[in-house]
Amino acid sequence: MLQGKNIGIALTGSFCTYKVTFQQIEKLASQGANVTVIFSNASQTINSRFGEAENFMKQAKEITKNPIIRTIEEAEKIGPKSLFDLLVICPCTGNTVAKLANAITDTPVLMAAKAHLRNQKPVLLSIASNDALGLNMKNIGVLLNSKYIYFVPFGQDNPAKKPNSLVADVNMLVPALESALEGKQYQPVICGSPIGL
Repeated sequence: MLQGKNIGIALTGSFCTYKVTFQQIEKLASQGANVTVIFSNASQTINSRFGEAENFMKQAKEITKNPIIRTIEEAEKIGPKSLFDLLVICPCTGNTVAKLANAITDTPVLMAAKAHLRNQKPVLLSIASNDALGLNMKNIGVLLNSKYIYFVPFGQDNPAKKPNSLVADVNMLVPALESALEGKQYQPVICGSPIGL
């Protein structure tokens, strides 16, 4: 089903999820999808204990064989050129969730989402947020009820130490993506047991 599909993968700043995220990018490319990676301001400038930004950008180009998108100006072209069949924000931080729910467009990733949604095509969110069950729950609720927005199944990753934290089961990205391409939310959207990264 993914053969020949044009898929945008937008990365935000939940760096602890990058290892599994890049595994999924490789899987999409290996299944014949034409993948382009969009980097948020944070993801292209912050070096963390999980890796250096420059190395992640280099890795994205090597896997996809496509140039990466790094600016709001580049991301804006996604709309008028109808570049993608589907856009995935993976990982999707609480900051990005809040801004998307409130129509704020101030990063390349948010512009990519806005530009893509104007074409009434699916956006798939892969949540990774420490405050998802706190202040950000209302924003997740808004997006769960928004047209053309879908979620990778998510659950609590560490209920004892981080009771407000939710993270998507990134291993479910491909089936969730295939469902979103058909205009359906993959079910169940809420995982019943803690998710480990």
